[in-house]
Amino acid sequence: MPQKRNVPAPMKGILDIDAKLTSAVCNTVSRFLPVRSFTTYYKGLEYSCHGIVWIACWMTFIWFAWSKSLFQMQVNFLIGLFIDIIAVATIKAFVRRRRPVGNKNDQWVTIGPDVYSFPSGHVSRAFFILFYFFKLYPLNEFLILFLCVWAVAVAFSRILLRRHHLLDVIAGSILGYFISLIVSVIWIDQSTAEYVVSYVSDDKLEGGEYHV
Repeated sequence: MPQKRNVPAPMKGILDIDAKLTSAVCNTVSRFLPVRSFTTYYKGLEYSCHGIVWIACWMTFIWFAWSKSLFQMQVNFLIGLFIDIIAVATIKAFVRRRRPVGNKNDQWVTIGPDVYSFPSGHVSRAFFILFYFFKLYPLNEFLILFLCVWAVAVAFSRILLRRHHLLDVIAGSILGYFISLIVSVIWIDQSTAEYVVSYVSDDKLEGGEYHV
């Protein structure tokens, strides 16, 4: 069970207001969009931004695409995913905010700090992905629009599933933006990216030790 922290009175007041606003939003929206009718869609959005899913799919993408022209983009993106996971886990372990009343303990693969609410890891990841492909490796406008809609949908689904409070989601979106800034500062160059990928499968790199 999540451990309870002693919260300063001013902060407790803010958190109480946040919890009430979150509940009010969920109750109001559920009148028009019943949660039971849309649970499948909300859960689909939840899976679509799960850290394990993204890392597994991204590693698969690197392997099957296998193009030197993509290595720099792929490696920097993967670094961002790991920074996101570490940052979210660290903050959650420190803050230890409980999830909203009404949350069901049915999330897929929750480990350690995942039981806590602040900030939303799904939202931070969604917005990191959005900002990465908007600023650091720009995609075409149609794909950016799709990512915008997806990121916002993920954010709303976290609230409507009662996984997170409003402040958790807002903090997650801000964190995702800052992670994209961190990645831009530590941006790995092409040669370093190729060197990193060589550890994954040296025999597939031209000139690698096991290249045939």
